[in-house]
Amino acid sequence: MLRKISLGLICFYLGMSSVIAASTQTEDSDSSFTIYLVRHAEKQLNIKDPELTACGLKRAGGIAKQLELINIDKLYSTNFKRTMQTAKPIATMKNIEIEPYNPTELQQFATQLKHKQDNAVVVGHSNTTALLAGLLANQPLGSFEESIYDRIYQVVIFKSSVQLNILQQSFVCTE
Repeated sequence: MLRKISLGLICFYLGMSSVIAASTQTEDSDSSFTIYLVRHAEKQLNIKDPELTACGLKRAGGIAKQLELINIDKLYSTNFKRTMQTAKPIATMKNIEIEPYNPTELQQFATQLKHKQDNAVVVGHSNTTALLAGLLANQPLGSFEESIYDRIYQVVIFKSSVQLNILQQSFVCTE
């Protein structure tokens, strides 16, 4: 069950406007890791493997800025221009490599992420981001509308529980 909660510290920390959380059990903070999942930023339309628009490039920079103070060990992206361009500002800021993953093998990727136990950011698509977050959090989530770019899924995996937060970016772009 998803419910709206007040997490002022995380909203302040990430510069985001709202948080929705679902927790399966109580937290065991002694051993946890966090995975952030974002959809690529705004893309050019009607082009095969499109690049980001000017607003998309600004949003990608904004995502990196929002994650600036977060400990990130790994950064993953699909091998599309729009996802790589969204991940690039994070990679530059954190001085880490972008590791590709296959969006058609989400179950295997979710298992890999859980096994590695790294704090990570995963850049994906409207039809994979929520689905992967759901696999990580053991919650039924599906794809979302192509017009939605402002969600960041935060999956905190504790020793004996998982917490899923759906964060909404406070980003407005005028070209």
